[in-house]
Amino acid sequence: MYDAVKEYYGRTLKSTQDLKTTACCEAADVPGWLKPLLGQIHPEVEARYYGCGLVCPSLLEGCRVLDLGCGSGRDVYALAQLVGAEGEVVGVDMTAEQLEVAERHRAFHAERFGFANVSFREGYIERLDELDLEPSSFDVVVSNCVVNLSPDKEAVFRGVHRYLKRGGEFYFSDVYADRRLPDVLRSDPVLYGECLGGALYWNDFLRLARDNAFADPRLVSARPIDVSDARLAERLGAARFFSATYRLFKIDDLE
Repeated sequence: MYDAVKEYYGRTLKSTQDLKTTACCEAADVPGWLKPLLGQIHPEVEARYYGCGLVCPSLLEGCRVLDLGCGSGRDVYALAQLVGAEGEVVGVDMTAEQLEVAERHRAFHAERFGFANVSFREGYIERLDELDLEPSSFDVVVSNCVVNLSPDKEAVFRGVHRYLKRGGEFYFSDVYADRRLPDVLRSDPVLYGECLGGALYWNDFLRLARDNAFADPRLVSARPIDVSDARLAERLGAARFFSATYRLFKIDDLE
């Protein structure tokens, strides 16, 4: 599935217009306070955005933030403005083509913001220990429509827990299903790339949070996803999908 996701996001998709669902946020869904920040972001970075929610907590001045599955960097560059010159944002992604877009416009954003406070790492969100990151060093970890693409979600949650400070916040948007999907759907490359095949079942998400010492998941927002491609909708049958943003808090060290 790693190769399928890299192919889909690195070569198949050229912009959000190529997606076959309404998973990506509409412009109308963006809160007013965030729009000026997005207006500062390079158009190519914005065009390669595939997120499904809002992962920009508003009070981040001076914080250190880790973005899992940062893609071309839209959220990284939005967060960079919120953390300010005293903060830092680190983006991680496994797709070289996406990171190339993010890196190509790093100087553009530094000049526009008046400071340089971002960096990018190529790697897997399940293997953060390979990326020379310091454990318990991030105030906030964010992720936008990426956990569903991971074949090892348990490892993602363990990694987030390891790199968050105690009391730190995991703030992420993702796609959820109202049931567990059969293997034939979970292994379909297009359904997986569209964030449906690997979507978390609600109850499985709650178990992952509990098992990895995160406190009381707080639902920030949720909306249904429309599968606009008729062939995909027929394959999925009665399954229904939702985009939701959650906040989790690290409360304890894992045993």
